[in-house]
Amino acid sequence: MALFDKLRDPVILKEDSEAATQLQQLSDYLNTAPADIRPQVEQDIKLTQLGIKGEENLMFEFRNSHIPMYVMHDLFFERDGLTTQIDYLVVTRKLVIVIECKNLYGEIDIDNQGNFTRKVQLGNRYVKKGIYSPVTQNQRHLDMIHEIRRESKPLLLRGAFDKIFNENYRSIIVLANPSSVLKMRYAPAEIKGKVIKADQLVSYIKELNEKTSAPKMSDKEMKELADFFLEKSVKNTKDYTEKYKKDIIPETADDATEAAPVVSTAPQAAQPVPEAPANEPANLESTPVYQALKSYRYNKSREENIKPYFIYNNAQLEEIIRKDPSDIWQLKKISGFGDVKCEKYGADILKILSDHR
Repeated sequence: MALFDKLRDPVILKEDSEAATQLQQLSDYLNTAPADIRPQVEQDIKLTQLGIKGEENLMFEFRNSHIPMYVMHDLFFERDGLTTQIDYLVVTRKLVIVIECKNLYGEIDIDNQGNFTRKVQLGNRYVKKGIYSPVTQNQRHLDMIHEIRRESKPLLLRGAFDKIFNENYRSIIVLANPSSVLKMRYAPAEIKGKVIKADQLVSYIKELNEKTSAPKMSDKEMKELADFFLEKSVKNTKDYTEKYKKDIIPETADDATEAAPVVSTAPQAAQPVPEAPANEPANLESTPVYQALKSYRYNKSREENIKPYFIYNNAQLEEIIRKDPSDIWQLKKISGFGDVKCEKYGADILKILSDHR
């Protein structure tokens, strides 16, 4: 490190967030949304507001850390048709840290297999539900950072970069809600080393820098690296109201009068059906996975007091089966499945597909 480095405190290179745009779009759309869509929009507004609050909590920790580092908030990357939105990317003296901010409420438990569950109180009862692992989610963000940075290296140096990447680049999951309870007594060690609460963030970043064998960077090197990622980030032009508009389709009798699905065993008269791909059943609705997804949709709609097609309509249900996503990122490629819907239903849908695969 250069002798005359002067950086002693954090520098916020990018503070603005796409969440503000998302909140504005949702709030504007709420004024004109159809009556049956409004409850879902209002719920998504609340979730967005909670997310903004969580990220503000992290920004407060950064500003008061007295750590020499460059902080970038809400970066959006595109590569080979894939997109990644990173809550915080931080360049410290020794490390580049990818931070996923989660404003989860309730009791968050991580078991010995690394599975995340959340227990919340609803009235006089507690409900426990599995959630998609934020560790897995943030690892995909880290993978994108790896590829973007690797491409900037000369061919002869890429192998060496791959070898040191895991030492120089780290992933952290921060639970930003101060009232949430984190229980990970039985969690694998590698998970414990990546999940913390917001009030532990500053000490954790210091500890990571102290323990790593990565070389220190000068002020200039830190700034150049931060600028590199800032320049690679692109503007997110997503329309956050599009999913509601896509869901406003003429209701089929099945959607409008949905009841708990039952598979009939009575003989059925032969009906002509469109020709299907070789690997797809001619009558998709008769498959166990279709019935399982339909049953899940019905039960969730009753639980949340919303119409079933708010969760996914019949066209989306069929697309889920046809594309058979194996992770949350593949699910997000299906029309109508954005961050909020995947956060709420993604883990359940993926488990149903896995059970029937």
